[in-house]
Amino acid sequence: MILAGFIQASNCSNYTGSWRHPETDHSFLSPEYYQSIARTLELGKFHLAFIDDRLAMPSQYGNSFIDSVNHGIRSVKLDLVPVMTAMGLATSNLGIGGTYSTTYHHPYHVARLFATVDHMTKGRSALNVVTSLNDAEAQNFGLLEHSNHDVRYDQAEEFMEIAVGLWESWENDALIVDSGSGRFADGDKVKAIDYDGMWFKSKGPLTVPHCPQGKPVIIQAGQSPRGREFAAKWAELIFVIFPSLEANKRFYDDIKEKILSYGRDPAKVLVAPAIYVVVGDTDESALAKFQEIKQLAKTVDSLTLLSEVFNYDFSQHAIDEPLSDSDLESISGLRGFLDRVIGLSGTNNPTVQDFITYSGRGTLDELPTFVGSPSSVADNMQDWFENGACDGFVIAATHMPGAYEDFCSMVVPELQRRGIFQDDYRGSTLRDNLGIL
Repeated sequence: MILAGFIQASNCSNYTGSWRHPETDHSFLSPEYYQSIARTLELGKFHLAFIDDRLAMPSQYGNSFIDSVNHGIRSVKLDLVPVMTAMGLATSNLGIGGTYSTTYHHPYHVARLFATVDHMTKGRSALNVVTSLNDAEAQNFGLLEHSNHDVRYDQAEEFMEIAVGLWESWENDALIVDSGSGRFADGDKVKAIDYDGMWFKSKGPLTVPHCPQGKPVIIQAGQSPRGREFAAKWAELIFVIFPSLEANKRFYDDIKEKILSYGRDPAKVLVAPAIYVVVGDTDESALAKFQEIKQLAKTVDSLTLLSEVFNYDFSQHAIDEPLSDSDLESISGLRGFLDRVIGLSGTNNPTVQDFITYSGRGTLDELPTFVGSPSSVADNMQDWFENGACDGFVIAATHMPGAYEDFCSMVVPELQRRGIFQDDYRGSTLRDNLGIL
């Protein structure tokens, strides 16, 4: 199985309450913080670490960012490339990924950035492609509101066509660099792309020669019908959030069929659900840790993050008030997450409490959580892996860096003992190590 660490360049992990944990390291503004996490994951033979991102503070709840700032609800989001570079310089084998929006960045800029990161890490870069979520992000880029869900995916299609074209604009052997003859490169092996689309235009070629992997590994997390089509066409690692083995298996079977329909090899596109892990020496000690960590969440965390992810202000409703059809139609954020809430709640008009309960936003219930001894956690992971639910896992941290330290020292050896996780890295690039050459 493959393992990825899901990192936040932030004051908290994916679990917003993590910053309140007494053992959390609060030096999130220092390079050493991220380098330490990267070294831990590399010692644990993780395939990669990738960093999530948002382009605005959560500010939809109550039409204000005050709660986000006051309660530390993802109010800090650092720029990713310096963080990725710091992590890459501290490691030799760990893949390093970052998230970029196809809605608010030009593909030339992103293609150039990630080709450079791939060179600087000697072939260990990954790009997590997202279409962004809400109006606050739009307003930070000078727009009034976030664009329609399907329009964002139309833009993303053009974005990827340009980015891939630019990464391929230098042939692998175009560089000559012969100072004796004075010949630097073969101009016949460097091409313009002359892309003229509805959303983006780019002439090319890229100013960065062909990178070690050819292009960064592409990560994508689309779960809506349109998102699944996009992922099946472009992604090499599909990151998903579903609440159960059965739901993950349904997605796995569906997406592998879609991948095949695009003429791609399903074995070369990996599916990895996000999970939390709380591990202890015994099942009982792990459960006690889990209960303590669970208490760190606040209702305001859930409401703030729900408002952010759905681009909708939940403060206008009482906690037990159902959302009307028109309310639901006005939601423009993650459609796959809305489908989850409606499906699990069993009602077409869920209440605010239903959204908290069945989305799990701001709580440990957002992701499947494996709690127990190293053997018990490994049992769960092996069950999912061997029963067709996934090709591996994205491990989110309940607190930083302790959750990763515990996982790498306790669970990884058990997975290795069972022969279902690598004892060492197989190659020099991320593609080598993922087996997707």
